[in-house]
Amino acid sequence: MRIQTATIITAALLLAFASASAQEPATAAGQKQPVTAATSGNPSTSSNATQKPPADDPAFQNRHPRYKLELGDTFDVSFDLSPEFNQTVTVQPDGYITLRGIGDVHVADQTVPQLTATLRSAYSDILHDPLISVTLKDFEKPYFIADGQVDRPGKYDLRGDTTLTQAIAIAGGFKDTAKHSQVLLFRRASEGWYSAKIINVKKMDKEGVLNEDPFLHPGDMLFVPQNTISKIKPFLPGSSMGAFINPASF
Repeated sequence: MRIQTATIITAALLLAFASASAQEPATAAGQKQPVTAATSGNPSTSSNATQKPPADDPAFQNRHPRYKLELGDTFDVSFDLSPEFNQTVTVQPDGYITLRGIGDVHVADQTVPQLTATLRSAYSDILHDPLISVTLKDFEKPYFIADGQVDRPGKYDLRGDTTLTQAIAIAGGFKDTAKHSQVLLFRRASEGWYSAKIINVKKMDKEGVLNEDPFLHPGDMLFVPQNTISKIKPFLPGSSMGAFINPASF
């Protein structure tokens, strides 16, 4: 997956929202807007502190999503009964592929089962009940992005099941300036839409509520905001103030 510039802008907007409403419950997930937010263990919602994320949030409930074709991906198309149509095709910049004997077909954002059904439908005009198999050759390798107040921000390979806290550890862990209670997890929901979830890692670590530690999907981005004390520290009268304040409490 490719992270668009709009994602970074969205992160900044949600960070501003989170800072301004640190004492209020976050907006519930499910509202139809470009970015939706849900809370996991928000400290300000004492009666709902152990409440799990909404079960109807498909963007965060599906643990094993199928890979969707990206621009530039290459795959083999094999015909069991008509090998003369075997071919290797590449997804063009407009999302189309050019098929032998058929022409252009749009396949971007399709999973392999969806692509197979599309190809069978396209070739049914010239072949009777074609048996087609698709093998991906060159495609976007699974990855996640860690940004903000982690020791080593960057893009990392996503290998196997990886949770949010594990991803933070892979990125070097939290900096002293990190706000552990409001880690943002961005996930693409559909074309042009992103879901965002606020994860209270501080509460998870303290209470051992590991079932609230979400598994990452390919293309996810986690953003760790800056804590309050690190923002105001440059304006404090003396460095000795640091001896009386624990940054991890923010």
